Amino acid sequence: MSASVAVYRNIFTEDRFKQTYGTEERAPGGPPLWERLARTCRCSRRGLLHLLGARVPMLTWLPRYRLRKWLLGDAVAGLTVGVLHVPQGMAFALLTSVAPVFGLYTSFFPVVLYLLLGTGRHVSTGTFAVVSLMTGSVVERLVPGPLQLNASSLEAADMEAQRIAVASAVALLSGIIMVCMFVLRLGFLSTYLSEPIIKAFTNAAAVHVAASQLQSMLGLRLARHTGHFALFKTLASVMENLPQTNMAEVLISVGCLAILVPVKELNTRYRKRLRTPIPVEILTVIIATGVAYALSLDSTCDVQIVGHIPAGFPSPQMPAVHTFPDIAGDTVAITLVGYAVSVSLAMIYADKHAYSIRPNQELLAHGISNVVSSLFTCFPSSATLATTNILEGSGGFTQLSGLFTSLVVLIVLLLIGPLFYFLPKAVLACINVTSLRQMFLQFQDLPDLWRVSKIDFMVWVVTWLCVVVLSVDLGLAIGVVFSMMTVICRTQRAGCSVLGQASNTEIYRPMHIHSKCSEVAGVKILTYNGPIYYGNRSFFREEVSQLLGLTPDRIRRLEKARKALEKRQRDTSISTVERDVANTSFSSDHEFLKSDAAEKDVQAILMDCSSVIFVDVAGARVFIQMCIECQKVGVRIYLANCNESVLTILTSSGLMNYMNPQHIFVSVHDAVVFIQHLKEKPPESVPHGST
Repeated sequence: MSASVAVYRNIFTEDRFKQTYGTEERAPGGPPLWERLARTCRCSRRGLLHLLGARVPMLTWLPRYRLRKWLLGDAVAGLTVGVLHVPQGMAFALLTSVAPVFGLYTSFFPVVLYLLLGTGRHVSTGTFAVVSLMTGSVVERLVPGPLQLNASSLEAADMEAQRIAVASAVALLSGIIMVCMFVLRLGFLSTYLSEPIIKAFTNAAAVHVAASQLQSMLGLRLARHTGHFALFKTLASVMENLPQTNMAEVLISVGCLAILVPVKELNTRYRKRLRTPIPVEILTVIIATGVAYALSLDSTCDVQIVGHIPAGFPSPQMPAVHTFPDIAGDTVAITLVGYAVSVSLAMIYADKHAYSIRPNQELLAHGISNVVSSLFTCFPSSATLATTNILEGSGGFTQLSGLFTSLVVLIVLLLIGPLFYFLPKAVLACINVTSLRQMFLQFQDLPDLWRVSKIDFMVWVVTWLCVVVLSVDLGLAIGVVFSMMTVICRTQRAGCSVLGQASNTEIYRPMHIHSKCSEVAGVKILTYNGPIYYGNRSFFREEVSQLLGLTPDRIRRLEKARKALEKRQRDTSISTVERDVANTSFSSDHEFLKSDAAEKDVQAILMDCSSVIFVDVAGARVFIQMCIECQKVGVRIYLANCNESVLTILTSSGLMNYMNPQHIFVSVHDAVVFIQHLKEKPPESVPHGST
């Protein structure tokens, strides 16, 4: 079915459109500064309640909680995640180079605090492998040397205290940075970590995590390598010490992997049929602890075990704040990664369940969680991929599920924790490795990414290689810089096109794509698909000059001819004979100008600015130079579809001194109709409207 459209209206320049449809000009000035400050400092009861609800979201959603509809789902999901938190918390504590009990603390306090302050209904917070690995690198750098895991010497206890003090300092500084970002409303900074960067980073970090667990799975006692090329140093160290492998721990690792991998695959494949996933991690922990206790594997086979897990809560203590200067750089990277992953997960499930989150409030929630948790010997926390996925898949509805998760961890801390004394560390290493399954599966997205965007594919590959080869934090920084460079390169080479008109329509499209569109006679219509700023001004000018044929030689030739013409005109009053000679010269020069102008047959240039999102001072100067060059060759220049900010900058930069303000139109078609009328009639008779 086809339909026709006929529109009858006036030709609108920007000035004429503003006069007809624009808003009234606001009076300059306004209320004095002191009055505006006083107005912002006023606080009514209603405003206070609104502020309190915004900063403590639980006060907003809890009164509207649907008890019968949501409670069962939140309870089941929270308990399921809580059971998973216990083994993962202890396992990720090994990545942080601290005792497993501190992983349990980190699985409790942040969950409770996010319940009060977070806006993501399906976000599960706690220990996260990538954040733990990055924190562990800082701990190993400041407190190097492997712990004597099965000893209770004062030296080992002192080193353990130093390590958790450093890890807690990282959490405290990370929380302070997040709170400062919240005050400055810098939640948008996470947008610089694009999806390819996040996926490549987590995938590459998973390679580091898996490599770091090889020594525990093989029963080797090796120092952790940090810094550049740490992955290769770790692999080389493992290969060098393979003869010292503990076969008992190898058998434990093989047995655990034989159980964990298939059951996790079943949980994934039959996710929709299972009401709750099979808690294979906690079952493996219980079975392995019982076997190690019954066979006394720690003494008979020299198996590394978790050791004493104190019952109860830790007493509050101040982290090692004196290490702030040494950990500042690493902590910034840890903060950005933790926040970016947390906000990304929150947004994914918010979109899926049709609600919204507040990124800036997420900064406050995770910031306060890390600050408070650090006082109770916790290392940095964030939202976690695996548990968030399980929380949503188990039927969780709101943040109240975190209450049931924290109850499970609380019971373990108060009652059950000491029973894990004989748990082999090889089991926790296997849990670490198998928890990375989702990250490794991101390799499957690469073919689709290549098909959709080769530039994003390159960002993925560069980030992955830098993280794997160099280090986690440096690789992330290089990935972000490379991604931003691709954006700059794309804006620099945005491309300028010649527009043609679809016959008998007001539609104008690039002619290299739409071959059946034709140019308007005597008018060259150009469009630029990007901003015009200091970084691409030379590229823009070069492309425009090439399309218009305004080479420097041609401009100089025409300018020289015009100056000669003006000089001869001044000499026309000498005599009739001389006047005739001058007229003959004038005629020859005029014919020269006409023949040169006829080379391109362009009397007007129309720039479609609809795709120019912004212009800076350097870009405005390029427009001025274009106007001057067009004046030299006797070609008029017109603008159309300028947004308000672009038009303001062009006007403020003095473009109107070189261009007629009445040559700026609201659309390309308005300008084309005006130019066509101008060619047919003298300027004073050109109408202000058309049909």
